Amino acid sequence: MKIHYDESVDALYLKLGDDEPDGVIEIAEGVNIDTTAGGKLAGIEILKASQKININTILSYTLELDRDLLTKKVA
Repeated sequence: MKIHYDESVDALYLKLGDDEPDGVIEIAEGVNIDTTAGGKLAGIEILKASQKININTILSYTLELDRDLLTKKVA
């Protein structure tokens, strides 16, 4: 998952994988779920994000894991 915050428009985007979005579902005013053609979740967009969540908390850490590293066996 990757998180991007655009302060100039106060929008937060959570990218949930590498799949490209094909559609969008608005679940609340300014909260959109991006979906793929196959129905998978691709991302979450939050408009006027600073009014809905604590931006400092969500941007305080980043964790990227390499899936291959997690599945390798140690010799």
